[in-house]
Amino acid sequence: MEKAKVYFTKEITEEAMIKLYETLGVKLPGKVAVKLHSGEEGNQNYLRPEFVKEMVEHVNGTVVECNTAYEGARNSSEKHKKLLEEHNWNKYFDVDLMDEEGPDKVLEIPNGKILKENFVGKDIDNYNSMLVLSHFKGHPMGGYGGALKQLSIGCASSEGKAWIHSAGQSKDQFKIWDNLPEQDKFLESMADAASSVHNLFKGRIVYINVMKNLSVDCDCCAVAEDPCMKDIGILISTDPIAIDRACMDLVEQSDDPGKEHFLERVNSRNGTHTIEAAEELGFGTTNYELINID
Repeated sequence: MEKAKVYFTKEITEEAMIKLYETLGVKLPGKVAVKLHSGEEGNQNYLRPEFVKEMVEHVNGTVVECNTAYEGARNSSEKHKKLLEEHNWNKYFDVDLMDEEGPDKVLEIPNGKILKENFVGKDIDNYNSMLVLSHFKGHPMGGYGGALKQLSIGCASSEGKAWIHSAGQSKDQFKIWDNLPEQDKFLESMADAASSVHNLFKGRIVYINVMKNLSVDCDCCAVAEDPCMKDIGILISTDPIAIDRACMDLVEQSDDPGKEHFLERVNSRNGTHTIEAAEELGFGTTNYELINID
């Protein structure tokens, strides 16, 4: 497989993000879903709607989210919609909770390592293309969160999230936490689920990873650690595996003393195994070219 192109800028502004998108040279067709993280109640690190406003408008996108599978302010449509209002998402955008109404859309994964099917919000069918706008950071369970997590757990319905977390054992969000699978099976399940969404939009999907507020915790944590590293930049690619690998490489190559804490979180969860498993599924590559844009 030829090298994937990943474009990078150290400038973390709305204008820089749009410049990256224009440099990538891919125009997302039709109705565009912009998948991002709306931020758990109390979280201080998530990307604010004001920061992504120009990018979403640039692609004429609809912000899409799905409900969670854990306790908090986003595990039911009623609560999630209230929080979306409180976090000002509705002030700027049309917002679609893709799994507000069932039944879920089932995506087949014939070559999946663990999962043979993935359950996503049925409203995903309303979109012709997707912009996956991820906040790259650590994660308490996956080790790190980036494009692959946003594709998998991010696009999964509430039941679909339970299915991934349990490595295909249960869709019951209230039962899965007592009997979680071996870690690598969970990571491989994420890779499987990510492949199904990427392939659904193949040729019509773009990934942006924003490396700011680099906490070891996810935006799904109500009480998250403050960032342990300085901001690094923004990356864009059509390859979710390449962009996540590039982000990890930028962390590893950094001279920021906080990187040890960040990498301890990633490595203690074997986080990069998701990248390895995804590459084996063949929907992207870790062989990339990082192209700096001033």
